[in-house]
Amino acid sequence: MEKPKKKTKDYEHHEIEPSMVSEPSIPYGYVQDTVASRTIGLMGMEGKKDFTDIKNNSDFIKVIRSGIPKQAMTHLMEIADISLTEMASIIHTSDRTLRRYTAQQRLSPEQSERMVEMAGVYSRGAEVFGSLANFRQWMDSVLLPFGNKKPKELLDTSIGIGMIMDELGRIEHGIFA
Repeated sequence: MEKPKKKTKDYEHHEIEPSMVSEPSIPYGYVQDTVASRTIGLMGMEGKKDFTDIKNNSDFIKVIRSGIPKQAMTHLMEIADISLTEMASIIHTSDRTLRRYTAQQRLSPEQSERMVEMAGVYSRGAEVFGSLANFRQWMDSVLLPFGNKKPKELLDTSIGIGMIMDELGRIEHGIFA
């Protein structure tokens, strides 16, 4: 006599036969990635036309290539507590040039990419530190792992941003330098 097959639960807690292969109830790529949505939020672009189709980090490529509006940068500056002079240094332009940009004027692809990367760093940092205020304080602290520099000073290069993200990963896992 054949034993009855034991039933298990799938992702939606429906009973299925163990021999069946099941996929998650929501296909990959169609779920709004929380990191992507937090990144959009930090730039103040929720519900804006160019940002409604962004579901994950790879969807930012089209927006970066067309340029994000200066208002996204301005919003991120307020959230991150970064001055116009600091932002000009981060995106490799003069503060005078930034002042002349209108709110709807598009940043260059390079500047747009830096804004998306920066918003991603602040999103991740707030997650690791429990609040944006705690993360901003950490970003303004002189730290040994960064050669006795403030993490904020490394935001002008992709390598610097990578170093910050690596350090956030170590902090999250309890590995301190």
